[in-house]
Amino acid sequence: MNAQAAAGARPPADGEVRLWVCANDDLGPGTATALAGQWLDEHEQATADRFIFERDRRQYLVAHVLVRRLLSLETGIPEALVELRRSDRGRPSVRPPDGGWPAAEGPLDFNLSHAHGYNAIAVGRGRRVGVDVERLDRVNSRALAGIAESFTPGERGRLARIPAGEVYDRTVLRLWTLKEAYAKARGLGLGLPFDSFGFVLSENGGVAAFEPPADDPSGSWWLLELEPEPGVLVSLAVEDGATPMTALRLHAGFPWRPSALRASLHPGNPVPLLAPGTLSAAALPIAGAAPHRTHHTELQRSVA
Repeated sequence: MNAQAAAGARPPADGEVRLWVCANDDLGPGTATALAGQWLDEHEQATADRFIFERDRRQYLVAHVLVRRLLSLETGIPEALVELRRSDRGRPSVRPPDGGWPAAEGPLDFNLSHAHGYNAIAVGRGRRVGVDVERLDRVNSRALAGIAESFTPGERGRLARIPAGEVYDRTVLRLWTLKEAYAKARGLGLGLPFDSFGFVLSENGGVAAFEPPADDPSGSWWLLELEPEPGVLVSLAVEDGATPMTALRLHAGFPWRPSALRASLHPGNPVPLLAPGTLSAAALPIAGAAPHRTHHTELQRSVA
């Protein structure tokens, strides 16, 4: 019996995307190390050994043990036998089984993000997915003001009208995680400038509109925001595939069993598009705006 059957797992239904959010504390240090020794491949083991600080090594081990466990549940392949390959830009993907993926299921895509003790993994079939997680309490306001300088002129103009404080910080981080999730879903990482595409946020949460970059004129994406724990912001980008996205299944904790369903969300339609240049066109400097200064921040662009 394969791992999928033994665990009672099933691949995502047509149009269904799964999102797992797991804190490092959900997997003890000894357990993470033991599972990593059994499941991670040579590339992953070598990467883990290069970390200087134990907290960073632990973050990596938990995240990659989690990836292999979820991919095993989704594919039925034992964790240690899941073969990962990486694009030229470093984005990992699952090597298809001999004979390819079953036509009824479609190609599997996944994406991982982790930040300060939290991990988020999105899994879908027949469509690209990207995810980003950040913690509001681990980024200072000066750093966020510097980060905002990488956004489109239209986004910066909207931010300039928000007073300094928690609302401003949260808005910058919402835009940052959305941009990261979209860039990662595209597999472009650092190759996609953040001022080449933009978002209009709804005040009550969610994305009201999206201006895609010039190389993605159709720009048909679901762009979702979640806050699974207070101050932990997660953004998800899901491509509009051959069939519409019908549901997002949100799971929490380490998936010893695949039944830790926390919520089911029905996303509706892809985000409405803005005309090219609505946000990204050059704009006059904002009166009274401070000159840009680069500030140190723990937020970094994701490679994949």
